[in-house]
Amino acid sequence: MVVVTIALVTVPPVAVAAEPGGVTNGNAASTQRRSQVDAAVQAVMKKWQIPGVILGVWQQGQPPIVKAYGARNVDLAAAKRGKPMKTDFYMRIGSETKTFTATAVLQLVEEGKVGLEDPISKYVKGVPNGNAITVRELGEMRSGLLSYSANEEWALKYFGNPHMSWKPTELLPYSFGSPALFAPGTQFNYSNTNTILLGLLVENVSGEPLHTYIEKRILKPLGMTHTSFPTGAEFPRPHAQGYTTQTLNGKEAITTNWNPSWGWAAGAMISDLHDLRIWAKSVATGSLLTPATQRQRERFIPAPGLEPARYGFALFDDKGWVGHNGSLPGYESLTIYSPSQRATMVILLNSDIAPPAGDLTTLVGKAITRVITPHNVFYFKPGAQSKPAH
Repeated sequence: MVVVTIALVTVPPVAVAAEPGGVTNGNAASTQRRSQVDAAVQAVMKKWQIPGVILGVWQQGQPPIVKAYGARNVDLAAAKRGKPMKTDFYMRIGSETKTFTATAVLQLVEEGKVGLEDPISKYVKGVPNGNAITVRELGEMRSGLLSYSANEEWALKYFGNPHMSWKPTELLPYSFGSPALFAPGTQFNYSNTNTILLGLLVENVSGEPLHTYIEKRILKPLGMTHTSFPTGAEFPRPHAQGYTTQTLNGKEAITTNWNPSWGWAAGAMISDLHDLRIWAKSVATGSLLTPATQRQRERFIPAPGLEPARYGFALFDDKGWVGHNGSLPGYESLTIYSPSQRATMVILLNSDIAPPAGDLTTLVGKAITRVITPHNVFYFKPGAQSKPAH
């Protein structure tokens, strides 16, 4: 396994920019709440040297908090911040892509074209033990298939040339060549391989490329015009620069133009704060699915390594916060919705240089929910997404 050495950049104090035309509330309690959120975010940024954060909090009975903190780019040589982060930036969302792929699968289930208890071999050929692994077990991360991104040979090739393009079928051998981690359905292990197979299922059943299906059947109906599924390294502007120490030499690098095709159905998508606010509620409440299908998605089960969160069909529930997070070199995201409190929180940031105590969006999310929902603090253990070489 590639050893990743974390090297942090020392940067000046965090700058804060409110959304132009944002809601202003003179109420003392609301003002205090906003100040506490600002302080919470900036404390985590300072401690872990996060260049920039985009935040959206919408909670029933409270004015929204939509703000950008810090910088979109950093001069690594001079350790100086560049231009400020803004709330309308496009950002890479990593493993949140899984929630879109899974929604596509569940739509096909509703149409009677796919069965959750069907073996994946019915839809995708050549999967080891494919006659025993069900579609449901792939979505729930219980297949036993190793994540290709945890394969050392793959990691060396990827980090040796992070600009190269990958086809889904080129990723799978790095998983299929390794022994199964456990018998299907007996344990939980978060694996990008599972979602790649679900993406291939969608293509094989629908007859459309996955990115086309998601655009037509998910993004367009919801009016998510700032969300895309790139087929290469394309990245709409404006966007923030991404920073990582997931490199062969452990030195910090800019990842903005790295090709995310290695993540494909499991992690290649791009979105922004506005669209993820729409998606947070939609995916948590099942607006594109029938209630019966959404209940299948919400069969949350224990997920060792993610406690106290439980995992459903490409969706987690952490003490009532329902959604998913994402991480790939240089970018992290968190999109969650609390049905009981009618609250939405979206966090986007331009670094994945995470401490051993947890990924960065989890730490920011924990700090914010201590303020906005003190009796329902969001936090799960590290390991919620399979980063390369982890």
